[in-house]
Amino acid sequence: MHILLVTDSYPPEIRSASHLMLELAQELAHRGHQVTVITTWPEYNLDQEATQRSFQELELEDGIRVLRVKTLPHHNVNYVMRGLSQLFMPLQFLRKLHTHNIHPEAVVVYSPPLPLALVGSWLKRSGVKNILNIQDLFPQNAIDLGILRNTLQIKFFKALERYAYQTADSVTVHSEGNRQMLLRQQPQLKAKFKLLHNWVDIEHHDTTEHVAIDFRKKWNLTQKHIAVFAGVMGPSQYLELILDIAEQLQEQTDLLFLMVGDGKEKPRLQRLAAEKGLINVRFEGFISREVYPDLLSVCSIGLVCLSPQNQTPVVPGKILGHMAAGLPVAAFLHTKSDAHELIAQAQCGVSENSANVQACVQVMKNLLANEAAFSQIGQRGRDYALKHFSKEVCVSELERMLQPAPG
Repeated sequence: MHILLVTDSYPPEIRSASHLMLELAQELAHRGHQVTVITTWPEYNLDQEATQRSFQELELEDGIRVLRVKTLPHHNVNYVMRGLSQLFMPLQFLRKLHTHNIHPEAVVVYSPPLPLALVGSWLKRSGVKNILNIQDLFPQNAIDLGILRNTLQIKFFKALERYAYQTADSVTVHSEGNRQMLLRQQPQLKAKFKLLHNWVDIEHHDTTEHVAIDFRKKWNLTQKHIAVFAGVMGPSQYLELILDIAEQLQEQTDLLFLMVGDGKEKPRLQRLAAEKGLINVRFEGFISREVYPDLLSVCSIGLVCLSPQNQTPVVPGKILGHMAAGLPVAAFLHTKSDAHELIAQAQCGVSENSANVQACVQVMKNLLANEAAFSQIGQRGRDYALKHFSKEVCVSELERMLQPAPG
């Protein structure tokens, strides 16, 4: 089957979405499918090696055809510019698909951004199976965060959301809480809303394999324990909470909070850390997916954080990566996040309401007090991820959705 993957983020860009779609493309290709990925031109969240690489519009990468489209700026810009870019994006994608004469049999669209769902909606008119993979419940998450306030804009995006769901053959979400939320909003589409856990490449995250880069030596990391956050540093990540926790744990001289990545909020966070005099916080730039397991191999705790204003049941993909690497997880999220239940079921770390700073500090202290069990806690997470979130398990479920309806 010729399967088209539609996403605004793909390697060499470094973010959860790009890694998720790469792993999906690789697994589908491994199973004998013809895979084409259409994505934006790589400009954001790159490591230094990627910035020096030149790209062609259409390239073959490890048997996967990748079509990259130059679009309007859509990251590290104001919300008006980002919205315009996202609205134009599906038109630009469809034009390039036509230019290169690409005619898939099935399409999987990653959202956000929600407007990309229109690519799948248009292709469905030609009989293409259309799967919409929803990660963030937009526009609800933008409303919760105060990004969307204008009544007309909210009505427009809610109408777009309804249309996207109606024109998809299946709408997949990564947790039961997300599925229940969609059912409450649009119960008439119950048959379309399906649970598909996010997947993770367990083998890629194996920190027991040969280490290419010793990050302790490279970055002169001398503390016994390193709690790592790696990824995009934006408003929804609410990373000032991590700085608040670090401020109250400065007596833990053997602990470093390592913030790896970039984003709109990074300069402000660096200023805030300097103002607080936090010697137990360190900032570094993005590293490539290939050496990410090397970084995790020298870390003791995987940090995850989301704003308490984000009241959707989202489960951040970083949790699965930390579990796959065998790292105990410390997650600070809204109480409605399904990640709290996941971490409790897997017994792979601690979680707390990100609106309660003191409670977050306390669970971090509790985890550190149990350092003798870090290996056991991490192994429980890895075993749980292997059983429930391996790309082999999840992609098999997606393949079943892609098959033509009987009769």
